[in-house]
Amino acid sequence: MMKTDSCKILVGTSGYSFADWRGVYYPAEIQKGKMLDFYAGDFPAVEINSTYYCIPNRAVFYHLAKKTGGNFEFIVKVNQEVTHKYKEPFASMEALKESVQPLIEAGKMYGYLAQFPWRFKYHPTKLGYLNGIAKTCRPYPLFVEFRHESWLRAVVYRFLHDNQIGYCCVDEPQLKGLMPPQEMVTNGIGYVRFHGRNVKTWWDTDKGDRYDYRYSTEELGEWLQRIRVMREKSDKLYLFFNNCHMGQAVINAGQMTELLKQHALFDLD
Repeated sequence: MMKTDSCKILVGTSGYSFADWRGVYYPAEIQKGKMLDFYAGDFPAVEINSTYYCIPNRAVFYHLAKKTGGNFEFIVKVNQEVTHKYKEPFASMEALKESVQPLIEAGKMYGYLAQFPWRFKYHPTKLGYLNGIAKTCRPYPLFVEFRHESWLRAVVYRFLHDNQIGYCCVDEPQLKGLMPPQEMVTNGIGYVRFHGRNVKTWWDTDKGDRYDYRYSTEELGEWLQRIRVMREKSDKLYLFFNNCHMGQAVINAGQMTELLKQHALFDLD
């Protein structure tokens, strides 16, 4: 964890329990149930992405809370009903809120992430839907990630700011229609997800994992000035790596942490 007088920065990964991280980051023989304990020794926060596919029993979050230290922070992704299917989105949110109660009771719940697909394009009526979901999340913030460039408009930024909804900036392939890198902050908390820049597999996953990409130090360094800008707008800044294939996310998260230290942008907490 790093901070200035006004902004705390937390670097982590999107998920942590990947079999192909064994022997790359985790010890080769580590049990899956011990992975979070190990991870939390190096990083201050994590995104829980498995909730996109299935909302677990609250006992799962009870054990996750027990495995981490007192200052550890969880961001939980909302279920696909909210971002992709839309059949019973508000019932899904109520179920998720019940599931994460152990994190809330442990003081380790810090927000929800809604990752919308490329086909979710801007329309004024969708702003009301976003606000409805955000209201169900309170008092915890909702961070929204858009994939389609139609959301790049001032009216969206004003709406998110006025309703205290967080904006998720992204690093992803610079392909037509996708979102460019930004330094936008709308609710006082900066949020960036690094998806990798795998142009070949982004649209055609038959050719491989969309998130199979390892950033170079130079590519990570491209974000230093944006981070400087975001920290001036933020009380807190999350940097999460989602290029999870073969442990590349955790490697790049460690490199980003070292890069921030080397450039003396932040003091270690």
